[in-house]
Amino acid sequence: MSKKIGITNYGFSGNTHSVKKALEKAGANVFIINKPLDFKQADKVVISGVGNFKDAMKVLNSNGFYEELINYKKPILGICLGMQVLSTLGFEYGKTKGLCLIEAEVKEMICEAKVPHMGFNKIDVTHPNILLEGVENEEFYFMHSYEVVNYTNITSLTEYGGHSFVSSIKKNNIYGTQFHPEKSREAGIKLLSNFINL
Repeated sequence: MSKKIGITNYGFSGNTHSVKKALEKAGANVFIINKPLDFKQADKVVISGVGNFKDAMKVLNSNGFYEELINYKKPILGICLGMQVLSTLGFEYGKTKGLCLIEAEVKEMICEAKVPHMGFNKIDVTHPNILLEGVENEEFYFMHSYEVVNYTNITSLTEYGGHSFVSSIKKNNIYGTQFHPEKSREAGIKLLSNFINL
């Protein structure tokens, strides 16, 4: 069972350090992916992300990470913006092509509550899987204004302001969480441990 996990560094992600610390706490050997060749060292990859879809894809296209990610066959975990860029299209600051690893679009969240959605919230697991094992009834930390609109790869939904949105996905070797496990206390560490042990 390999635990060497690479975190993509695409320049402006504000949560890379906290994701690294949380993964280490969960038992992983972690390093930062700074160039395309680094992907070969990783047994699993985490796409962290705080920022916007358009800028994230601009960096992933310019630094050679795009090709590496779309051809990566081992487990990938996208966190928040990292889950959003897995999608086909994003509509934040214009229409932008994503990684196309899941068939989905990223659109502005419209609900009867304040946006961005910030703070702890529960997840409703719709399709149990190893990543969510043991955390089905826990609360996780969210911080987002956009959501992934997907109908085929949903593993959990979350309700906010009378609106139900996709809070986690899975497709083959691809996993994603709209919430931040690195900010979600013991529940987040358990989820990251599940990813490490895939």
